[in-house]
Amino acid sequence: MTSPPAPGSPATSWITTPITADLVRGALELEPTEHGLAPHRLPAWARAQWSDGQLAMAEAQPAGVRLVFRTAATALELDTLRTRVGYRDIPPRPDGVYDLLVDGEPAGQASTTGGKVLLLDMATGTAETQDGPVGTVRFDGLPGRVKDVEIWLPHTEITELAELRTDAPVEAVPRGDRRVWLHHGSSISHGSNAASPATTWTALAASLGGVDLVNLGFGGSAMLDPFTARTLRDTPADLISVKIGINLVNADVMRLRAFGPAVHGFLDTIREGHPDTPLLVVSPILCPIHEDTPGPGAVDFSSGVLQFAATGDPAERAAGKLTLKVIREELARIVAQRAADDPALYYLEGLDLYGEADAAELPLPDRLHPDTAAHRRIGERFAAHAFGNDGPFA
Repeated sequence: MTSPPAPGSPATSWITTPITADLVRGALELEPTEHGLAPHRLPAWARAQWSDGQLAMAEAQPAGVRLVFRTAATALELDTLRTRVGYRDIPPRPDGVYDLLVDGEPAGQASTTGGKVLLLDMATGTAETQDGPVGTVRFDGLPGRVKDVEIWLPHTEITELAELRTDAPVEAVPRGDRRVWLHHGSSISHGSNAASPATTWTALAASLGGVDLVNLGFGGSAMLDPFTARTLRDTPADLISVKIGINLVNADVMRLRAFGPAVHGFLDTIREGHPDTPLLVVSPILCPIHEDTPGPGAVDFSSGVLQFAATGDPAERAAGKLTLKVIREELARIVAQRAADDPALYYLEGLDLYGEADAAELPLPDRLHPDTAAHRRIGERFAAHAFGNDGPFA
């Protein structure tokens, strides 16, 4: 249907297209809300199995989620209600970015306004939500030909999809022309410290590999949770990878005795639904603060910006505390053991994606997460390894 211009918009005869599941890629569920639809990267039955606010926030941030449609429109607007995360007494984080791709090529970036703010007080451990209005993202000057359009949603903001307007009709792009890559990992897979959603290493690797990404990277929340394994088991996919380790160290959630069986159980569950699918286990990239020092990790605002530190005692490794070096050794051993009976199981050393030489050239700005340039390097190296002629995803 046509509608009058949105407030503040140039006079345009808009066509409003309902946002439905066939226009959304990368989400496992769309929850109806007061304003529209909230994309989720874990299904409702899984979300009912924890009470952790960190994972609730992370899975609702639509990393890898995008609107995909075919249109001859030269202008479009998307109304959304965002929820930003902020820290009391710390300068606000940058606005989330929407990436526009036209026929797979970058064609613009924008941010929205308004929305809610989830304000965290690190001193008291409390959280406060401040309300705000729906905002609008606008892109114009698009080529007038029929084209495939992708709008990648911010990976750093919870986003409710309210309304899509274009100046020409929209139709869904048929699925099934590309293989589906299902990936699980931590905040680095989620995209932390990348400048925009299409420049995270997972998005870049998916583009280079010519695959359709479903990103189950959850900031602070890659904990070998059984409900995550069951979600991976039940999600259709042609290719699967799991990046395991850093959150287990910096959250200090288990010892070596529990780690090995937990990895086996996680992989067993995935194999129940995907017995022959190529499955790539990726160990942690270099993180100097946790290479030899166990967790827990802690936030450090002493410099006025958010950084991280390791607070464990290296001597406790003898008692089974996990470090990144311990995890890499154990993952390599487990995959080698299982691969004897599972020819579609593969291992990738995280240091081959980002190691000591890379840290010297592109250090982790907050001591934990790579920046945009390092994301690009990791994505290119992953794509070369996984999607190359001899790779597990070839």
